[in-house]
Amino acid sequence: MWLTDTSHADVGHVPAERATPAPPAPRVFSVGDIAGLRPRRRRGDGGEVPGPDVDLVDSLDRDTFGVVAAWLRDKPSAATRQTRLQVLAAFLRWLDTLELPLLQVTEDELLAYRDAAATGTLTVGVRTPGKPLGPATVAKQRNILSSFYDYARRRKVLTHNPALDVRPPAVSRDGTTEALTVAEQYQVRAGIITLADERPVAAAAVALLAGIGTRIGALPALTVGDIRTAREADGSRHTTVAFRNKGGKTERLPVPSLAAELLQALRAHRPAIALLFAREDGRPVDRWWVSTAITQAAIAGGIPKERARALHPHMLRATVLTQLLEEGVPADRVKDIAMHTSVDTTLRYDRRRTSLTRHPLYELEDKYEDRGEAQDQAIP
Repeated sequence: MWLTDTSHADVGHVPAERATPAPPAPRVFSVGDIAGLRPRRRRGDGGEVPGPDVDLVDSLDRDTFGVVAAWLRDKPSAATRQTRLQVLAAFLRWLDTLELPLLQVTEDELLAYRDAAATGTLTVGVRTPGKPLGPATVAKQRNILSSFYDYARRRKVLTHNPALDVRPPAVSRDGTTEALTVAEQYQVRAGIITLADERPVAAAAVALLAGIGTRIGALPALTVGDIRTAREADGSRHTTVAFRNKGGKTERLPVPSLAAELLQALRAHRPAIALLFAREDGRPVDRWWVSTAITQAAIAGGIPKERARALHPHMLRATVLTQLLEEGVPADRVKDIAMHTSVDTTLRYDRRRTSLTRHPLYELEDKYEDRGEAQDQAIP
């Protein structure tokens, strides 16, 4: 059994007189051996995450590597693991400029990192050095790093979470993801039908996203058994799909007809444990695979190539949630469909609040005009 390093007790390590079990022993020699984190060394080699990110984590000292590897494995979702690795690798690159170990970070360093990201003074670990990151991105970074340090605290590697009191920046209540126009929705639907002849798996994935607006991260984990046929008392039959939300609770949603037809074809004669969406070599699909499928469906449906290449999975989600709210579906009900933890997140997709065309001041003006016309007609 290892003992924790007690030379840094003043920054969160357990004092020598209260020695506790050391970090969890690594069950892998490389984080690249963890499902969903296969390193990508060259284009088309089947890698799922950048190889340099894997190498960076693998180069950590054994104790720190053990904590990071266990934290990455703690979530079963490949998409969550990939996001965690991306954020942590960027943070490690910044820490290297300070020559500061990951487990010796204090609240002050986390505050400095947050502010540097928000003001555009980061020169490492970002795609465009010098460009400020959006509040939502900075908030996500803070939350993921807090998750790591809280995991280290829970495993008794640290005595406290240094990110606990680091407040994330305020995120606008107005969503910024563009929704597809009505015409584009029809074109994507037509493209899905065309794509189904040559790439049935890709067509079914796009149809599911466009039909129910689920998160892209939920697709890789879906199995054939998650698709079922349900009968109601009135005799109607429905194709349903089960998702696990962030709290681990299973939610089952009905699937619109186009997606239902394609999904039923995918599940035919396949075992329940098989991945519903998989590449030809059997590996799970990822965000880039789905984005490519969306682009192909859009082009097949007649959307110009430049516009089609700009479409991404979250735009389909934003389109569904925006339409539900515009149709008058209560926000609490849309929240359940979206599997949001807070209705405030759901309301970010309510474009009625920010639409100038539907501004209530115009409605007030219309009422005045209606009253004026009525009064004119009443005057003999």
